[in-house]
Amino acid sequence: MHYYMGIDVGTASVRAALVDQNGKVIVQAEQPIQIWEPQPDYYEQSSADIWAACCTVSKKIAQTVDLSNIRGLGFDATCSLVVLDVNFEPLAVNAEGVNNRNIIMWMDHRAVDQVDRINQTKHGVLNYVGGVMSPEMQPPKLMWLKEKLRSICWEKAGHFFDLADFLSWKATGATTRSLCTLVCKWTYSAETGWDDCFWQQIGLEDLTVDNHSKIGNHVLCPGSCVGNGLTSIAAEALGLSKGIAVAVSLIDAHAGGLGVIGVDVRGCNLPCETKPITSRLALICGTSSCHMGISKNPIFVPGVWGPYYSAMVPDLWLNEGGQSATGKLIDHVVKGHAAYPELESNAKASGKNVYMYLNSHLESIKKSSWAVGMLTVDLHVWPDFHGNRSPLADPTLKGMVTGLALSNSLDDLAKLYLATVQAIALGTRHILETMQKAGHQVDTLFMCGGLSKNLLFVQMHSDISGMPIVLAEEVESVLLGAAILGAYASGDFKSIQEAMEKMGKIGKVIHPDLKQKRFYEHKYKVFLKLVEHQREYRAIMQNI
Repeated sequence: MHYYMGIDVGTASVRAALVDQNGKVIVQAEQPIQIWEPQPDYYEQSSADIWAACCTVSKKIAQTVDLSNIRGLGFDATCSLVVLDVNFEPLAVNAEGVNNRNIIMWMDHRAVDQVDRINQTKHGVLNYVGGVMSPEMQPPKLMWLKEKLRSICWEKAGHFFDLADFLSWKATGATTRSLCTLVCKWTYSAETGWDDCFWQQIGLEDLTVDNHSKIGNHVLCPGSCVGNGLTSIAAEALGLSKGIAVAVSLIDAHAGGLGVIGVDVRGCNLPCETKPITSRLALICGTSSCHMGISKNPIFVPGVWGPYYSAMVPDLWLNEGGQSATGKLIDHVVKGHAAYPELESNAKASGKNVYMYLNSHLESIKKSSWAVGMLTVDLHVWPDFHGNRSPLADPTLKGMVTGLALSNSLDDLAKLYLATVQAIALGTRHILETMQKAGHQVDTLFMCGGLSKNLLFVQMHSDISGMPIVLAEEVESVLLGAAILGAYASGDFKSIQEAMEKMGKIGKVIHPDLKQKRFYEHKYKVFLKLVEHQREYRAIMQNI
């Protein structure tokens, strides 16, 4: 049996899995990583800490099989910005000059002013990010570093990596960049390369010198082999054999899409069964959510990132919608409620986690003639507590709740949790409708990520979108996607698509409860009114 290792660097932890050639996860391990939040909306990490965690989890699982049977290694990671000096040593991204904190995380919003100025240029590269760039992308963060930390960071910097590319460099010593990371987060074009005019227009012309060496001048498609494989130093650190194939990496959400969207659905009676893969949308739900739609030809969707060529599935265009806070939002709402200590105690006593307990509590308090979803008939949430990524592309939007009572009971907490889950699902519907209006023909959702383990979350997305949801047999689709990269790089599969189909397996299918359709049509109308009203309130307050 051949095995492939996938290493996934998420927001708060590093995970690794050993996957066989049939797509079965044999063993996995997890290690937490540190996050620094020096002030609101600033999030930093350490590349040394992350690499050490990668080594820890790799060694744990590598010892479970004969090393000679591990054929390939694939990485995925959040789209965070790693800064190194000319000697490839960590360089501070903070005013304190702490070099160990050398990563600006994906969810960091410090560069809001910079992204506003980028958007005001109306440069052509913006057409490929939905018309409006996000502060979560790399150009505004690079601008911020030059303007705010010129002497501490910018003038000393030798290399800027997306985190996924930093990992493949650590493994191979090659500064190869992934087409996925550069196209999706750096404005690189798969067809024409870097646009020097753009960098000059935003004041970062110094990144174009020496053939763009600081930001990447050797770019390959995900799954291609990097360099000469695993170096001896990296092999010893990871507990693997020198020279095994290391794949060009993916952003974590894109790895999840790769792991779930290509599964064989024949005989499952799904609307996408006799249609091309472009009828499917991968929904990766964790700390944030990403909505990955693919097409044969480029589709330009206002407020939705892309189209990106070969950024996830080779030879297909990708549009990426998203919500900046989903799992993080649910945690924020639930843990910040006055009844949370009671919830935590009850959940522990019942042997359930807090969300399983909340789901069962909702069932216990619903009226006999109601579905659970209807408990929020007069409670509504707008979920953009961390700004709107898609389809409004407005990072300044805030969260809203209407329908609160003068009560802090466990029942109230459960209903607010439900309304928050529904709001996230309504946001997904908003993204889907925008993509469909632009030309996507999606009829089936393929969901993975941590939130896909919450069946209430899955059912609400199915009910509110009106579409069936396919869950993968292997819950850890992101890890599977990373392993698929390693499998293709090893040469055991002739294409990424073949590896996707043979290693991905369908699990449970959730169908929408059409009896709730009228209720959610009305909830959706309220949902859209909330943001309309927020903008009206903002306009009123601007007149003071």
